[in-house]
Amino acid sequence: MAITASMVKELRERTGLPMMECKKALTAADGDIEKAIEDLRKASGLKAAKKAGRTAADGVVAGKVAEDGSFGVLVEVNSETDFVARDENFQLFVAKVVEKAFSERQRDVAALMEGELESAREALVQKIGENIGVRRIQLVEAPVVGAYVHSNSRIAALVALSGSNTELAKDVAMHVTAVNPQVNKPEDMPEDVLEKEKDIIKAQPDMDGKPAEIVEKMMGGRIKKFLKENSLVEQPFVKNPDVSIGKLVKEAGADVVSFVRFEVGEGIEKEEVDFAAEVAAQVKSTS
Repeated sequence: MAITASMVKELRERTGLPMMECKKALTAADGDIEKAIEDLRKASGLKAAKKAGRTAADGVVAGKVAEDGSFGVLVEVNSETDFVARDENFQLFVAKVVEKAFSERQRDVAALMEGELESAREALVQKIGENIGVRRIQLVEAPVVGAYVHSNSRIAALVALSGSNTELAKDVAMHVTAVNPQVNKPEDMPEDVLEKEKDIIKAQPDMDGKPAEIVEKMMGGRIKKFLKENSLVEQPFVKNPDVSIGKLVKEAGADVVSFVRFEVGEGIEKEEVDFAAEVAAQVKSTS
């Protein structure tokens, strides 16, 4: 497979490694960026790379929490461009989506969009000229729920606590948007993720030639560090790194029940268009 400059650029941005090292890794992985990252981690002890930034949609995330803090909703509404995501008509549509999801305590996008809301979406598509869609909804119910929506409206989180108050839940939600933990508690980490991490650790250069018992001991320490870095309750609170999220919440007489984090377009790739090549092709076709 041909290794393009954009592929090298993405791998470089995600790993921070030199260009030639990235190109070599991509060549060995036959252009598979995720495999190249895994191979680089095995070979050099590279820390976890950044997630791919390319997405298939623009838009916003928005949320609302009940006044008594007993439940909250998050929604993601997509547009094709950031320009439309800032449009007043688009923002009004998002507000309608949030309000209906909140009032119905809705969990299902198809059910949410039945009737007037779907008609409003179709009318907006006709007016703006871009595809617009509600991608997902999350409803969270707990003794205490708090929400935080980042100022750019592209990242938001809901946090459920067993007690305390919505301000604390909102603080934890803010932390979740900033740090993006994988799981709530270490014991929540999926076994397949742990096994993959263990394989990567075992394959790192400083493990080579060491007795099995030493490898197991070293691996245990690194897995413990991995879990601490990726579990919400173990992470240092962004507003006060001297205290962990778990301790912060415990001191308030509560526990973190769950959290959910939405980021616009995460998990789907966006086709990259080479506009210069596209224009050149159009000129060629008309000549």
